[in-house]
Amino acid sequence: MSLDQNLDKILIVDFGSQFTQLIARRIRELGIFSEIVSHKKIRVKDINQSIKGIILSGGPLNVYQISKYTFNKKILDLNIPILGICFGHQILSKLNGGRVKQSKHREFGLANIYRKNNSLLTNNFFTNKKFKRVWMSHADQVSKLPKNFKVIASSDNSKFAIIENKIRKFYGVQFHPEVTHTKNGKKIISNFIFLICKIKKNWSPKDQKIKLINNIKKQVGSSKVICALSGGVDSSVVAQLLNKAIGKKLYCIFVNTGLLRKNEENQVINTFKKKLKINLIYVNAEKEFLKKLNNVSDPEKKRKIIGNYFIKIFESYAKKIKNVKFLAQGTLYPDLIESKSVTGSESSKIKSHHNVGGLPKKMKLKLIEPLKFLFKDEVRKLGLELNLSKSIISRHPFPGPGLAIRIPGLITKEKIQILKDADYYFIKALKDHGFYHKIWQAYAALLPVKTVGVMGDNRTYEYICLLRAITSEDGMTADFYDFKKSFLQTISNKIVNSIRGINRVVYDITSKPPSTIELE
Repeated sequence: MSLDQNLDKILIVDFGSQFTQLIARRIRELGIFSEIVSHKKIRVKDINQSIKGIILSGGPLNVYQISKYTFNKKILDLNIPILGICFGHQILSKLNGGRVKQSKHREFGLANIYRKNNSLLTNNFFTNKKFKRVWMSHADQVSKLPKNFKVIASSDNSKFAIIENKIRKFYGVQFHPEVTHTKNGKKIISNFIFLICKIKKNWSPKDQKIKLINNIKKQVGSSKVICALSGGVDSSVVAQLLNKAIGKKLYCIFVNTGLLRKNEENQVINTFKKKLKINLIYVNAEKEFLKKLNNVSDPEKKRKIIGNYFIKIFESYAKKIKNVKFLAQGTLYPDLIESKSVTGSESSKIKSHHNVGGLPKKMKLKLIEPLKFLFKDEVRKLGLELNLSKSIISRHPFPGPGLAIRIPGLITKEKIQILKDADYYFIKALKDHGFYHKIWQAYAALLPVKTVGVMGDNRTYEYICLLRAITSEDGMTADFYDFKKSFLQTISNKIVNSIRGINRVVYDITSKPPSTIELE
């Protein structure tokens, strides 16, 4: 279901590309609402007047693997501008009479494309140069130009790198304009939206706030709502949204699982109960969670156990409060994408998020997830629009299962305490050295390995602490933060000298992909 059925938008047809969500982000950054739908689910009757343009995404398939993808050709006759990207470019070409074949020379990575003709799509894209560096990712290519199409640009290996049918407003690009590697690539998307589709800006934090508050009011009616509050950015924004929408009908429940960061419970209670005056119920369930996680080492089981017990707590409090029909959560678009493809495409499930895949199949409470169509940066801007403090909005993401997924293997009370201290020193050091706001997410983890060390001429046999700090735009892709050696030495010495139980510190220099941000 869309955030707003009547909002003018760009519809993105997803064929399983790893960059599909990035296309949506780029469009929203330009102030236009975008929505993703699977190629398997799009129907002609669902395309209404609010859809001003269609983008066909890339994907892992070959255009001749017809049994593996679907696309209704009648969509081409709806007089709606269409932009095909990579695989989408090949489909658009094939359906209009062109040919696609396997390339003799595959193109993966940076490539030069050369301007052949002018087009609205490339207005101010080449910036007075005859060529532009773009990001390619394909093994097939258009080998015959579709009828009534014109070549706009070519690369060394792709004769038809950009093509257009100006009359029908069909455009195809073999490269990925949505990724940052394509220089000035956002201009391609901007030109398609504003010059070709002619949409006016309609997507800002203020617009989102008004629409979301109205949606919540309609959905909730006279019922009461429980909000799962963790104190993180997402749940804080949800709580404030609900507070604005339904006021006293909101009951925020903050559960201490025993897996929170050091002093987290005190900070949350002080912020939401004392400063924001939100109705907050504090539940200390530390013993219960640790008991249920006893002897559990499988990461998916950990997530499921935590997710299920959260729900039991919420349902028990719903009975006490009475007339509670809804549970509100801070689920975001990337959460849905990683847990299960929100679009039903070929993209695979990466892991369960406790507030998505970790929920039991049968629940007595209906879910309210106001942020499930938003990316993290949009949520932060929305939070500022809702008058939340910058200290809340700028917090690094913290997973619902908490430290449970930062302690691979078995969880013990001793390990939790060791990790809380290590994480505290790491985050404090980031703030003290001015790194915290340059980093998307950072944490310490305790590896299930002990190593030999020497301290004061004595042999030690203690745990390895792993530090991770990444930069990212939306959490979908990430790279490690490149600290100077001096900082890593400082924090390593602090952790080893201050915490009994750790005698070795390592720094994770893996990007996402191939790894995920969290260890489990």
